[in-house]
Amino acid sequence: MSAPTVYDVAERSGVSIATVSRVYRNPDSVRAQTRDRVLEAARALGYVPSGNARGLASRTTGVLGLCFPDYADPDAETDAEAEAEADDSAVMLYSDQIIRGMERAARRHGYALLIAASLVGGPESLVAKVAGRVDGFAVLAKTVPTEDLEVISRRLPVVMLAGPREIDHLDHIEVANSDGERELARHLIRDHGLRSLAFVGGDRESPDAQARFRGYQEACREAGLPVADEPDLRAEMMTQAEGVRATDALLDRAAGRERPEAILFANDQMAIGALHALERRGLRVPDDIAVTGFDGIPLSRIVRPSLTTVRQPMRRLGEEAVELLVRRLADPARDPVSLMLPVSVARRASCGCGCG
Repeated sequence: MSAPTVYDVAERSGVSIATVSRVYRNPDSVRAQTRDRVLEAARALGYVPSGNARGLASRTTGVLGLCFPDYADPDAETDAEAEAEADDSAVMLYSDQIIRGMERAARRHGYALLIAASLVGGPESLVAKVAGRVDGFAVLAKTVPTEDLEVISRRLPVVMLAGPREIDHLDHIEVANSDGERELARHLIRDHGLRSLAFVGGDRESPDAQARFRGYQEACREAGLPVADEPDLRAEMMTQAEGVRATDALLDRAAGRERPEAILFANDQMAIGALHALERRGLRVPDDIAVTGFDGIPLSRIVRPSLTTVRQPMRRLGEEAVELLVRRLADPARDPVSLMLPVSVARRASCGCGCG
């Protein structure tokens, strides 16, 4: 059976070939109703847009891809430049570290890396940028709808990064998010004697943020502390600016009452924003309030006080993604693999450990 073409999609959806092309190349230029009809036809047919049809058919593009949403955080760049002008790696965030790991492994195997990082145009735009131009690609959880990945995976190897395994026949890598946050909260409770904790989580659709909150809940439950059904606050974008806003909101909420002894954030970027907010309000970290993050981005080491966090192997996540793609390309019929990478707690000054 031959692969579906743009002509098939156009015929099934009742539009011109040019319209189908615009849906993938410039989705905002097409009316929403028409765009949805074209995308539904493409899914039903199993059509994958191709920027290099011959390469797609032969799997010889020599390129691997990565899809992730671009949550730019200019605050991180500004702070890093001010505090570590000579340290270029300081501005590297979670996705940057994954990219570096993928680039290193791809080069080792003779591949180039194509990156699609955008919130503009929606997930279909990400798919259009990558799927027809690569031999296989990795995608961060919740970046592309499951039904689109199902279609693409019929034609290309796909590795899912982070989050629970949503598609059984795809290779999958995640880190021990829940275990890491549980150990971090245990450290605050057992080693520092903190009993009044607050947790700032991420979007409900973020599987990593949800797993971290579950780990926090487990530690509180073990210690006999109150266990909330929801984080004290949620921050959809999980940036430094959101960390500032969340910290101000928590402290304003506690006005006239006892404030939390520690705030645990679902990632480092928010926690670093909290450090700035607390300093602005005249509160000392960790003497007045402890702060923790998650990820282990380079900036967490150089802020003052240095940030207690959970280090996840971000570069290794990228490297393992390439290894799985290369193995899948060599043996398409092999059984799918699911990897769980370990994490570790970095005990630093922001919780009362170490110095700086």
